[in-house]
Amino acid sequence: MSFLNNIIDAQNEVTQQYVDFWDWFKKHAKTFFYVVKQRENIETDFFEKLSEQLNVFNESLYFVVGMPDEDTVELIFTADGIIKNIVFVEELVQAAPSIKGWIFTALKSATDTSKINIKMEGFDFNEENIGFYANEHPELPDEIDITIVYPDFDEDDRQMVVNGIYIFLDNVLGELNFACIIDQIDIVRKQEAEQEIVPISKLKSFLIWREKEFVEKYEGVRRNTDKDNYSMLQAKLENGNMLLAAINTDLLKWDRKASHPWIMNVEIKYDGSELNGMPDEDAFTLMEEIEENITTELKDSEGYLNIGRQTAEGARNIYFACKDFRKSSKVVDAIERLYADQAEISYEIYKDKYWQSFEHFVNA
Repeated sequence: MSFLNNIIDAQNEVTQQYVDFWDWFKKHAKTFFYVVKQRENIETDFFEKLSEQLNVFNESLYFVVGMPDEDTVELIFTADGIIKNIVFVEELVQAAPSIKGWIFTALKSATDTSKINIKMEGFDFNEENIGFYANEHPELPDEIDITIVYPDFDEDDRQMVVNGIYIFLDNVLGELNFACIIDQIDIVRKQEAEQEIVPISKLKSFLIWREKEFVEKYEGVRRNTDKDNYSMLQAKLENGNMLLAAINTDLLKWDRKASHPWIMNVEIKYDGSELNGMPDEDAFTLMEEIEENITTELKDSEGYLNIGRQTAEGARNIYFACKDFRKSSKVVDAIERLYADQAEISYEIYKDKYWQSFEHFVNA
């Protein structure tokens, strides 16, 4: 059986888990509806049972429940800001059956700012006391850098204020937009503001304009890396162990980096205790196979650029810059499942529009 078929089988396994989840949910839907409506023992009789079933296929999916009217329960599934899980939330809800009395929603939707008033530990977060301004960076023209302005608060309360602001923005923009559009956020006291403060009610329209401008600028941009040059880097760490890296230095000089703003870091663990942090031959061969299979599925012509890899301290990290995060999430999730008995694989996806997390390779 080809590796492509193996990938398809692994992805079909996830699809079947969605089916199994919804079959289970349908059997208990009436009971769950009653529990939510009565608000009795909701933690043990609904939340814990639902969490247990979700954890079967993804331990990082979360949910929020509410009743828009007396006859309807809305169950919102959320990735809670974890980019790599967004696609699985979307697919889970796409697979949902129609069940009387229930609405299933993927990711928290946007709410009008006038309807939001969040209270936390004595702090209020609403459109009356929150403003913003945008920071421009000539050297990073596509960076969306926002400063949020909030009334005076003690430094000891900063984390509480940050949490409140983030929850507020999550509601104002919706979970997907909040996770995907803004590149940098800073939070300052009103007296620390360095520009004219704009009402927070105008933030959504500002971001829509900036995102539209960005999409139009980079629509269809691709990069062929077949003829790129890779630099081999070697270093000795403070503990005496070795670090080896193979980095596409031609790609790091590309002037269209922002067209592929999503960085994926795939990490493969191995035992490097006997070889100064380096893998033995078997581990090396297995990691080469895994990396080759990932790059076979994630092609540069489709918007997935292999920046390179680093090997040190019992881990190989493989780096990609991606046009979109959905396919890359699904491919590496499938790889992780396929090799679960042979290697410890994990991955993260984050936004780094100008690939600043790789500057240390440029200056090496």
